[in-house]
Amino acid sequence: MSKFYQMWLNSYHKDPIAFLFEQLSLIFTVASSLYLAMHADAPNMLIVYPGFFVGSLSAMIAYWRREIPTPMMVTSYFAIVNIFGFGRAAGWW
Repeated sequence: MSKFYQMWLNSYHKDPIAFLFEQLSLIFTVASSLYLAMHADAPNMLIVYPGFFVGSLSAMIAYWRREIPTPMMVTSYFAIVNIFGFGRAAGWW
């Protein structure tokens, strides 16, 4: 456990702003997935998609700051898909 804690501290000290964006991403994606799991029979996707979008967007910012291209590209795809999903859930197309 101390190795994990040390890794977390090192991450914070390398770039505190990126670290905060990563924590924001964690909060929004966990909350969205928890909501989705708890309401699996009929989830309100107008709640789920924005949560995942904010989580993706904040992760993209953190990855950009840390200069980690592959996770940033994958997360960018997730952000775009969440925009599309929100539009479908809202009946825009």
